[in-house]
Amino acid sequence: MRRLFRFALVLLCVVSGAPAFASTVASRSFHAEALGRDWHYTIYLPGAYRADGPRLPVLYLLHGNNGDANDWLTQGHLQNTVDALIERKEIPPVVIVMPQGGTDWYVDRKEKMETAFFDDLLPEIETHYAVATQRGGRMIGGVSMGGFGALRYALTQPELFCGALLLSPAIYASEPPRASAARRVGVFGERQFDPRVWHELNYPAQWDRYMSQPYRLPIFIASGDDDLTIQADASLLYTHLRLAGNPAALRIIDGGHTWDVWSTLLPAALKYTLGCVRPPALEHPSDHRP
Repeated sequence: MRRLFRFALVLLCVVSGAPAFASTVASRSFHAEALGRDWHYTIYLPGAYRADGPRLPVLYLLHGNNGDANDWLTQGHLQNTVDALIERKEIPPVVIVMPQGGTDWYVDRKEKMETAFFDDLLPEIETHYAVATQRGGRMIGGVSMGGFGALRYALTQPELFCGALLLSPAIYASEPPRASAARRVGVFGERQFDPRVWHELNYPAQWDRYMSQPYRLPIFIASGDDDLTIQADASLLYTHLRLAGNPAALRIIDGGHTWDVWSTLLPAALKYTLGCVRPPALEHPSDHRP
Protein backbone atom coordinates (compact mmCIF):
# COMPACT_ATOMS: atom_id res chain seq x y z
CA MET A 1 0.00 0.00 0.00
CA ARG A 2 2.83 2.40 0.88
CA ARG A 3 4.54 1.76 -2.47
CA LEU A 4 1.26 2.30 -4.26
CA PHE A 5 0.75 5.62 -2.47
CA ARG A 6 4.27 6.76 -3.31
CA PHE A 7 3.79 5.82 -6.96
CA ALA A 8 0.51 7.74 -7.04
CA LEU A 9 2.20 10.81 -5.55
CA VAL A 10 4.96 10.76 -8.16
CA LEU A 11 2.43 10.21 -10.94
CA LEU A 12 0.36 13.17 -9.72
CA CYS A 13 3.44 15.38 -9.74
CA VAL A 14 4.33 14.31 -13.28
CA VAL A 15 0.81 14.92 -14.54
CA SER A 16 0.55 18.31 -12.84
CA GLY A 17 4.03 19.37 -13.93
CA ALA A 18 5.17 19.87 -10.32
CA PRO A 19 8.42 18.40 -8.98
CA ALA A 20 8.03 15.24 -6.92
CA PHE A 21 10.00 16.83 -4.10
CA ALA A 22 9.40 20.57 -4.06
CA SER A 23 11.48 23.09 -2.15
CA THR A 24 10.14 24.46 1.10
CA VAL A 25 10.45 27.79 2.89
CA ALA A 26 10.03 28.18 6.65
CA SER A 27 10.25 30.98 9.20
CA ARG A 28 12.08 30.13 12.40
CA SER A 29 13.34 31.86 15.54
CA PHE A 30 15.82 31.04 18.27
CA HIS A 31 17.33 32.80 21.28
CA ALA A 32 20.49 34.67 20.27
CA GLU A 33 22.71 35.23 23.28
CA ALA A 34 24.58 38.14 21.72
CA LEU A 35 21.31 39.99 21.09
CA GLY A 36 19.65 38.98 24.35
CA ARG A 37 16.44 38.22 22.47
CA ASP A 38 14.83 35.86 20.01
CA TRP A 39 16.12 36.25 16.48
CA HIS A 40 14.05 35.39 13.41
CA TYR A 41 15.24 34.00 10.12
CA THR A 42 13.72 32.49 6.99
CA ILE A 43 15.23 29.37 5.45
CA TYR A 44 14.93 27.90 1.95
CA LEU A 45 15.35 24.12 1.73
CA PRO A 46 15.72 22.61 -1.76
CA GLY A 47 13.75 19.55 -2.80
CA ALA A 48 16.88 17.43 -2.40
CA TYR A 49 17.23 18.37 1.26
CA ARG A 50 16.88 15.61 3.84
CA ALA A 51 17.48 16.10 7.54
CA ASP A 52 19.27 12.74 7.62
CA GLY A 53 20.91 13.22 4.23
CA PRO A 54 24.26 14.61 3.14
CA ARG A 55 25.16 18.13 4.24
CA LEU A 56 24.33 20.64 1.50
CA PRO A 57 26.05 23.94 0.69
CA VAL A 58 24.61 26.90 2.57
CA LEU A 59 24.29 30.54 1.51
CA TYR A 60 23.53 33.32 3.99
CA LEU A 61 21.73 36.28 2.40
CA LEU A 62 21.44 39.65 4.17
CA HIS A 63 18.59 42.04 3.30
CA GLY A 64 18.65 45.83 2.89
CA ASN A 65 18.11 48.67 5.33
CA ASN A 66 14.75 48.51 7.11
CA GLY A 67 13.84 45.58 4.88
CA ASP A 68 12.77 42.08 5.72
CA ALA A 69 14.29 38.64 5.32
CA ASN A 70 11.29 37.65 3.21
CA ASP A 71 12.04 40.40 0.66
CA TRP A 72 14.29 37.85 -1.05
CA LEU A 73 11.18 35.73 -1.61
CA THR A 74 8.36 38.20 -2.11
CA GLN A 75 10.27 40.74 -4.21
CA GLY A 76 13.36 38.86 -5.32
CA HIS A 77 11.47 35.69 -6.38
CA LEU A 78 14.26 33.64 -4.82
CA GLN A 79 12.39 30.36 -4.40
CA ASN A 80 11.33 30.06 -8.04
CA THR A 81 14.73 31.25 -9.25
CA VAL A 82 16.70 28.76 -7.16
CA ASP A 83 14.28 25.92 -7.94
CA ALA A 84 14.75 26.52 -11.67
CA LEU A 85 18.55 26.76 -11.45
CA ILE A 86 18.74 23.51 -9.48
CA GLU A 87 16.35 21.74 -11.85
CA ARG A 88 18.49 22.78 -14.82
CA LYS A 89 21.60 21.66 -12.88
CA GLU A 90 23.11 25.13 -13.18
CA ILE A 91 23.76 25.17 -9.42
CA PRO A 92 23.90 22.36 -6.86
CA PRO A 93 21.09 22.01 -4.30
CA VAL A 94 21.71 24.72 -1.71
CA VAL A 95 20.17 25.77 1.60
CA ILE A 96 19.65 29.54 1.88
CA VAL A 97 19.35 31.32 5.23
CA MET A 98 17.90 34.85 5.37
CA PRO A 99 18.16 36.48 8.83
CA GLN A 100 16.27 39.56 9.97
CA GLY A 101 18.70 42.48 10.12
CA GLY A 102 16.47 45.48 10.82
CA THR A 103 18.57 48.63 10.43
CA ASP A 104 21.67 47.32 12.23
CA TRP A 105 23.93 47.24 9.15
CA TYR A 106 25.15 43.86 10.46
CA VAL A 107 27.74 45.38 12.79
CA ASP A 108 28.11 45.51 16.58
CA ARG A 109 26.75 48.99 17.20
CA LYS A 110 23.05 49.35 18.11
CA GLU A 111 23.17 45.71 19.16
CA LYS A 112 25.72 42.96 18.66
CA MET A 113 24.46 41.83 15.28
CA GLU A 114 27.84 40.83 13.87
CA THR A 115 28.67 38.77 16.95
CA ALA A 116 25.22 37.19 16.83
CA PHE A 117 25.72 36.17 13.21
CA PHE A 118 28.93 34.26 13.87
CA ASP A 119 28.43 33.06 17.45
CA ASP A 120 24.69 32.35 17.40
CA LEU A 121 23.24 32.03 13.88
CA LEU A 122 25.92 29.87 12.26
CA PRO A 123 25.93 27.31 15.11
CA GLU A 124 22.11 27.33 15.16
CA ILE A 125 21.90 26.49 11.46
CA GLU A 126 24.77 24.01 11.44
CA THR A 127 23.36 22.18 14.46
CA HIS A 128 19.74 21.94 13.35
CA TYR A 129 20.10 21.53 9.58
CA ALA A 130 22.13 19.26 7.33
CA VAL A 131 24.33 22.04 5.93
CA ALA A 132 28.03 22.34 5.25
CA THR A 133 30.23 23.12 8.23
CA GLN A 134 33.33 23.68 6.13
CA ARG A 135 34.54 26.70 4.23
CA GLY A 136 34.09 25.00 0.85
CA GLY A 137 30.33 24.81 1.33
CA ARG A 138 29.52 28.12 3.03
CA MET A 139 28.83 31.44 1.25
CA ILE A 140 27.71 34.95 2.16
CA GLY A 141 25.73 37.56 0.21
CA GLY A 142 23.63 40.64 0.57
CA VAL A 143 21.77 43.50 -1.05
CA SER A 144 22.36 47.22 -0.34
CA MET A 145 22.89 47.39 3.47
CA GLY A 146 23.22 43.62 3.33
CA GLY A 147 25.97 44.03 0.74
CA PHE A 148 27.85 46.19 3.24
CA GLY A 149 27.52 43.44 5.85
CA ALA A 150 28.35 40.61 3.45
CA LEU A 151 31.52 42.30 2.23
CA ARG A 152 32.59 43.06 5.79
CA TYR A 153 32.07 39.43 6.82
CA ALA A 154 33.88 38.15 3.73
CA LEU A 155 36.92 40.33 4.37
CA THR A 156 37.11 39.90 8.14
CA GLN A 157 36.34 36.15 8.22
CA PRO A 158 37.53 34.81 4.84
CA GLU A 159 38.41 31.48 6.42
CA LEU A 160 34.69 30.81 6.89
CA PHE A 161 33.36 31.47 3.36
CA CYS A 162 34.31 30.28 -0.11
CA GLY A 163 32.43 32.99 -2.05
CA ALA A 164 30.35 36.14 -1.80
CA LEU A 165 27.72 38.03 -3.79
CA LEU A 166 27.01 41.76 -3.47
CA LEU A 167 23.95 43.31 -5.13
CA SER A 168 24.04 47.12 -5.17
CA PRO A 169 26.22 47.09 -2.04
CA ALA A 170 26.13 50.25 0.09
CA ILE A 171 29.91 50.23 0.50
CA TYR A 172 30.74 53.87 -0.22
CA ALA A 173 34.55 53.95 -0.05
CA SER A 174 34.66 57.57 1.10
CA GLU A 175 31.40 58.44 2.87
CA PRO A 176 27.70 57.71 2.26
CA PRO A 177 25.89 60.35 0.22
CA ARG A 178 23.55 62.72 2.05
CA ALA A 179 20.48 60.68 1.12
CA SER A 180 21.90 57.37 2.40
CA ALA A 181 20.13 55.68 5.31
CA ALA A 182 23.58 55.03 6.80
CA ARG A 183 23.56 58.64 7.99
CA ARG A 184 20.21 58.35 9.78
CA VAL A 185 19.96 54.94 11.46
CA GLY A 186 22.06 55.58 14.55
CA VAL A 187 24.65 52.96 13.66
CA PHE A 188 27.56 55.08 12.48
CA GLY A 189 27.32 57.61 15.27
CA GLU A 190 24.65 57.71 17.93
CA ARG A 191 23.17 61.20 17.66
CA GLN A 192 24.59 62.14 14.30
CA PHE A 193 26.64 60.48 11.60
CA ASP A 194 30.30 60.11 12.58
CA PRO A 195 32.67 59.62 9.62
CA ARG A 196 35.27 58.09 11.94
CA VAL A 197 32.92 55.22 12.85
CA TRP A 198 31.97 54.70 9.21
CA HIS A 199 35.59 54.39 8.13
CA GLU A 200 36.44 52.03 11.00
CA LEU A 201 33.71 49.60 9.94
CA ASN A 202 33.76 49.95 6.16
CA TYR A 203 35.71 47.62 3.89
CA PRO A 204 38.82 49.76 3.12
CA ALA A 205 39.79 49.43 6.79
CA GLN A 206 39.69 45.62 6.46
CA TRP A 207 41.54 45.47 3.15
CA ASP A 208 45.16 45.07 4.27
CA ARG A 209 44.29 42.37 6.80
CA TYR A 210 42.31 40.44 4.19
CA MET A 211 45.12 40.68 1.65
CA SER A 212 47.66 39.47 4.22
CA GLN A 213 45.81 36.18 4.68
CA PRO A 214 46.01 33.07 2.47
CA TYR A 215 42.25 32.96 1.77
CA ARG A 216 40.68 34.55 -1.29
CA LEU A 217 36.96 34.73 -2.01
CA PRO A 218 35.60 35.08 -5.53
CA ILE A 219 33.17 37.99 -5.25
CA PHE A 220 30.22 38.73 -7.54
CA ILE A 221 29.43 42.47 -7.62
CA ALA A 222 26.49 44.03 -9.44
CA SER A 223 24.35 47.16 -9.64
CA GLY A 224 21.89 49.09 -11.76
CA ASP A 225 23.38 51.84 -13.93
CA ASP A 226 20.94 54.46 -12.59
CA ASP A 227 22.21 53.80 -9.06
CA LEU A 228 25.03 56.20 -9.78
CA THR A 229 27.05 56.37 -6.55
CA ILE A 230 26.63 52.69 -5.75
CA GLN A 231 27.53 51.47 -9.23
CA ALA A 232 30.64 53.68 -9.13
CA ASP A 233 31.73 52.20 -5.79
CA ALA A 234 30.85 48.69 -6.97
CA SER A 235 33.08 49.19 -10.01
CA LEU A 236 35.86 50.59 -7.81
CA LEU A 237 35.74 47.54 -5.54
CA TYR A 238 35.84 45.24 -8.57
CA THR A 239 38.87 47.05 -9.93
CA HIS A 240 40.73 46.86 -6.62
CA LEU A 241 39.99 43.14 -6.33
CA ARG A 242 41.12 42.32 -9.85
CA LEU A 243 44.30 44.41 -9.56
CA ALA A 244 45.11 42.50 -6.36
CA GLY A 245 44.63 39.17 -8.16
CA ASN A 246 41.38 38.38 -6.32
CA PRO A 247 38.71 36.61 -8.45
CA ALA A 248 35.70 38.84 -9.04
CA ALA A 249 32.87 39.44 -11.50
CA LEU A 250 31.09 42.73 -12.24
CA ARG A 251 27.63 43.22 -13.78
CA ILE A 252 26.05 46.63 -14.42
CA ILE A 253 22.55 46.47 -15.91
CA ASP A 254 19.78 48.94 -16.67
CA GLY A 255 17.88 50.15 -13.61
CA GLY A 256 18.12 51.71 -10.18
CA HIS A 257 18.21 50.65 -6.55
CA THR A 258 15.24 48.30 -6.86
CA TRP A 259 14.21 44.68 -6.56
CA ASP A 260 13.54 44.62 -10.31
CA VAL A 261 17.29 44.97 -10.76
CA TRP A 262 18.23 42.55 -7.98
CA SER A 263 15.84 39.81 -9.03
CA THR A 264 17.21 40.07 -12.57
CA LEU A 265 20.77 39.77 -11.28
CA LEU A 266 20.08 36.93 -8.87
CA PRO A 267 20.50 33.97 -11.28
CA ALA A 268 23.94 35.11 -12.46
CA ALA A 269 24.94 35.96 -8.89
CA LEU A 270 23.96 32.51 -7.64
CA LYS A 271 25.68 30.65 -10.47
CA TYR A 272 28.92 32.56 -9.95
CA THR A 273 28.90 32.26 -6.17
CA LEU A 274 27.91 28.59 -6.01
CA GLY A 275 30.85 27.91 -8.32
CA CYS A 276 33.11 27.96 -5.26
CA VAL A 277 31.45 24.90 -3.70
CA ARG A 278 33.73 21.92 -3.25
CA PRO A 279 32.66 18.37 -2.40
CA PRO A 280 33.40 17.50 1.25
CA ALA A 281 35.78 14.77 0.14
CA LEU A 282 37.92 17.44 -1.56
CA GLU A 283 38.00 19.79 1.42
CA HIS A 284 41.42 20.58 2.81
CA PRO A 285 41.72 20.46 6.60
CA SER A 286 42.60 24.17 6.59
CA ASP A 287 39.16 24.89 5.15
CA HIS A 288 37.42 23.60 8.27
CA ARG A 289 35.74 26.12 10.49
CA PRO A 290 37.81 26.62 13.69
